[in-house]
Amino acid sequence: MFDGRDLLTLSEEEMRQLRGSQIGMIFQEPMTSLNPVLTIGRQITETLEQHRGATPAAANKRAEELLGLVGIADAGRRLRQYPHQLSGGMRQRAMIAIALACDPKLIIADEPTTALDVTIQAQILELMKDLTQRLNIALVVITHNLGVVARYATRVNVMYAGRIVESGSAAAIYHNPRHPYTIALLRSVPRLDRPRQARLEPVEGQPPDLTRLDGGCAFRPRCRFATEVCATARPPLTLTSEPGHTAACFHSADLTKTDQAA
Repeated sequence: MFDGRDLLTLSEEEMRQLRGSQIGMIFQEPMTSLNPVLTIGRQITETLEQHRGATPAAANKRAEELLGLVGIADAGRRLRQYPHQLSGGMRQRAMIAIALACDPKLIIADEPTTALDVTIQAQILELMKDLTQRLNIALVVITHNLGVVARYATRVNVMYAGRIVESGSAAAIYHNPRHPYTIALLRSVPRLDRPRQARLEPVEGQPPDLTRLDGGCAFRPRCRFATEVCATARPPLTLTSEPGHTAACFHSADLTKTDQAA
């Protein structure tokens, strides 16, 4: 559901009207998601001309403003350059500019900092957080980095085998996880407050084959809390003791503080 509309019922043309206009996308690897034979300027102006009916001159002016907005200096010259002429951080800033071009209501960022070094990652994440708050845009970040989640997320959905297994505020997820997979993820992260010799606890086993899922809980082969009931039915998302915090586990109410301790 997006803005009161069921996206699964829309035609391809209706979806095309939404993409880039009301929903922006920031991809994982800008070098492969940007078109290598088009200038940065053309890749921004194309969106404006298609969705906003802007003239080439107006689109070019807006493109220059957008590059300035995302922190790229000498925007006029950069608009004439190609993706390979920009650094990784600048390419990702250009991707953010494209996503912002038509003032969308939602931006989806798929692992937006994977290809960047650590210092540039922080700059890009801070930029995304600042711009989406300032421009009143909803931001969905898809990531495996629990540090990024802890710092930037307001609400968290933990997914396993294509389904949400726990959902709640970032504070609730980190301080009182109610699903065994969430607990296992948190235990596998290095922490500065642990003794140096402490070993990390990996999530044992392998992810399931999504084409061969049965009717039970997909996580049960790797779960130390699994019982017979976990093989007979798929647990639904149910409310925990905290408002707005849900977990898809038959034993979520039985997980003790000792179980959750990292």
